[in-house]
Amino acid sequence: MAEELILSTKNSSKEEVYISLTPQIKALIEGEEDLVANLANVAAALKEAFDFFWVGFYIVKNNQLVLGPFQGPIACTRIGYGKGVCGTSWKENKTIIVDDVNEFPGHIACSSLSQSEIVVPIARNNEVVAVLDVDSDKLSQFDEVDQKYLSQIVEYINF
Repeated sequence: MAEELILSTKNSSKEEVYISLTPQIKALIEGEEDLVANLANVAAALKEAFDFFWVGFYIVKNNQLVLGPFQGPIACTRIGYGKGVCGTSWKENKTIIVDDVNEFPGHIACSSLSQSEIVVPIARNNEVVAVLDVDSDKLSQFDEVDQKYLSQIVEYINF
């Protein structure tokens, strides 16, 4: 696939954008074995399609989440198990949607501009190997539509 997304976001619903974007992401990373390249392209595609504040991956290394490819302002480099939204998603192996990060106990504020967040764990053999973290500078940005499609997208990534 060409390294270009074809998106019609002007009058489209969020779900319509995901429906258009998801197969393009699959085609973009299909057959590419380099994990970093695939994570980088997925982050870039999501950022381009939705103009999220921050999109990126944290990879489990030595019992910590370590910053991987991302799009957006600089970020926290390491997150502990069970710490913040990302560490909690890792610990619980479930997607977490936070409408207002200021109300999440133990939220790690990598940027004070972040207002809401969704974190999707990426598990292989029932063990979390990474998380997809998406932040918005708007409150209540994420819902079950994001959860459905982001969960589908992370399944395409070969860890």
